[in-house]
Amino acid sequence: MEQYSGEKLGSIEVGNHLGEGIIWHARDGAVWWTDIQESKLYRYHLATEQRQDWSLPERLGCFGFFEGVPEDKLIMAAFASGVARYDLDTGELDWIARPELDKPGLRFNDGRVDRQGRFWAGSMIESDDSYHQGGLYRLNPDLSLSSVVDGITISNGLCWSPDSRVMYHSDSPRQEIYAYDFEPESGSISNRRLFAKTEVGCYPDGATVDAEGFLWSAQWGGSKLVRYAPDGQKVGELPLPVSQPTCLTFGGNDLATMFITSARENLTDAQLAEQPEAGNVLIYRLGMKGIADPLVR
Repeated sequence: MEQYSGEKLGSIEVGNHLGEGIIWHARDGAVWWTDIQESKLYRYHLATEQRQDWSLPERLGCFGFFEGVPEDKLIMAAFASGVARYDLDTGELDWIARPELDKPGLRFNDGRVDRQGRFWAGSMIESDDSYHQGGLYRLNPDLSLSSVVDGITISNGLCWSPDSRVMYHSDSPRQEIYAYDFEPESGSISNRRLFAKTEVGCYPDGATVDAEGFLWSAQWGGSKLVRYAPDGQKVGELPLPVSQPTCLTFGGNDLATMFITSARENLTDAQLAEQPEAGNVLIYRLGMKGIADPLVR
């Protein structure tokens, strides 16, 4: 197994409580991500190195932008309590579905837009006394919301193979990454199997797939990214200066710059002193390329 070193280009110094959900918005030339616990959305424009942030009406787990919408301030969002369209300029909130509003102890978490333009979002158990379990949902073109996977503890790591024939999904506390057969036209899944089991103390968080079809997993507690071959074999690791990496994306004009969110959540003062970059967005180049993050259609 290879130990990647790459070139660390620096970091975006934001000190997020729980940075997550980072995506590259090619039309905007910027990376966008959320600090879930602080109910904030961030934008960093790569060419100008300018950063903006927006305060949100609820905690935001994941989001996507729309194809064909000229202004880049309208997002499809999975807020803590449901899925909505949200206008960052006006604050207008248009709820589409809130399937778990009557289930105490759950909130929406990780999600992504598939290569056919459908928005997906998963939920998680947030309260120890909750008797409900989380699920993974698909937003259909008619704006109906389909429950696709249930019985989830913390939904994470959603991504697809380059040909959209395989969907990957993680349940973080179980330390398992799953693979499913994926039908691109309908968005249906089948043949769930265990793709990879993470090491003790390493919890699979956000993930993406590179241009070669290898899966990259941010491993909370493990201070690293792990790269898996399409057959589930671990082929490489990128050590990180933070213990809680949360999500990653490839961006830049050549899709060869890696952006990695991280968290300060639950770290002691001593741990924060040892890892001053915790909560920042780390930037690397490894000589590998990613695939453009899709837009909602």
